[in-house]
Amino acid sequence: MSHPILYSFRRCPYAMRARLAIAASGIEVELREVALKDKPHTMLNVSPKGTVPVLITTDGHVIDESIDIMVWALQQSDPKNYLCFEPEQQRITTALIKQNDQPFKYFLDRYKYADRYPEHSEQYYRQQAETTLHDLERRLTQNHFLISDRTSLVDIALLPFIRQFAFVDKTWFDQAPYPRVQAWLNQFLNSVSFNTMMIKLAPWKDNDDSIYFPGINSDM
Repeated sequence: MSHPILYSFRRCPYAMRARLAIAASGIEVELREVALKDKPHTMLNVSPKGTVPVLITTDGHVIDESIDIMVWALQQSDPKNYLCFEPEQQRITTALIKQNDQPFKYFLDRYKYADRYPEHSEQYYRQQAETTLHDLERRLTQNHFLISDRTSLVDIALLPFIRQFAFVDKTWFDQAPYPRVQAWLNQFLNSVSFNTMMIKLAPWKDNDDSIYFPGINSDM
C-alpha cells in the first residue's frame, strides 16, 4: 500500500476525532466511507468488531481504537505540537478523555435518544451530561483551550462529542450558561480543517477510485 487506509463514517464522533488528528498531522490516507448497515468485508476481515474508525498502516498494522489512531498519526507528524505536554497536562488529558468517553458519552446517548431510555427524562440525561460542560467551562476560564493556550490532542478528542451534545437542542445550547465552551466549539466548527474533515462521500466499494484525505493544509 502506498498510503494508510482509514475506514470511517462521517458522523461518528470517534471517526471524526481520528480524521481531525490525521488532518492536523498532515499525513495523507486513503479514506473509505463506511455504510454502517453494509460494512465492507475488507474492514471486517481486519477488525471483526465492526466499528469505525479502523486504520491500516502501510506495513499492514491494524489500529481500531480512535485515540490510538490519533496518537499514531501525531507521532508520525505533529507540526503544531499537539502531543507536546508537561506531565500534569498529560494526566489531565487522560482524565478528560476518560470522562468524555465514559460518563459523558453514556448520558449523551441517552439525552440524544431519550425516547429509547424512558427510565428518566431528556432533561435528566442532559443535566447529568452537563457535569462535563461545567468542568470544561471552568477549564476554559484558565486557558484559551482545555489544557493550555493552544490546541492539543484533548481538544480535538472531545470536540466531536461536545458538538453532538450541542446539536441535540441547539436553541437550548446557545443560551446555556457555557459561553466559553460555546466559543471554543464555534472556533473549531468554523475552521477549514473541520469542514474538510466533514466532506460527504458515497460509501466505499471494491474497485472504487481512491480518495485521499485530507488533501489540504490544516488550520487547526
